[in-house]
Amino acid sequence: MEMRSHLSQARGPGSTDHGVQHWISQRFSAIILVPLSLWFVYSVLGLIGADFAAFQAWQSEPGNVILMVVFLLAMFQHGQIGMCVVIEDYMHPEWLKNTSILIVRYTAFLACVSCILTVLRVAFTA
Repeated sequence: MEMRSHLSQARGPGSTDHGVQHWISQRFSAIILVPLSLWFVYSVLGLIGADFAAFQAWQSEPGNVILMVVFLLAMFQHGQIGMCVVIEDYMHPEWLKNTSILIVRYTAFLACVSCILTVLRVAFTA
């Protein structure tokens, strides 16, 4: 015997549709960002006063390239999930909500690709 009304059964899962998935993926990206952010700050502090050649030599190391790309992916993923959740919660016209979410997702994707290509270009140009 189910305790839900016929109307709630017809509407489906209601607000539990994507909320849990967003929550889990944002917490996962936050956990990944903690050590990566510490690495990034430590690395930037070590590069204070360095010229471009020293930065390029640092960026050319395989571990730094991989960590920087993972850092960028996690950072942009975390940011776009957060922005989409805010838009979903506080924008009420459906067309404006959907348009804003699309703009945020495509902008985050393009910015992330641009940053990764820049990191790769700096790392692999002589």
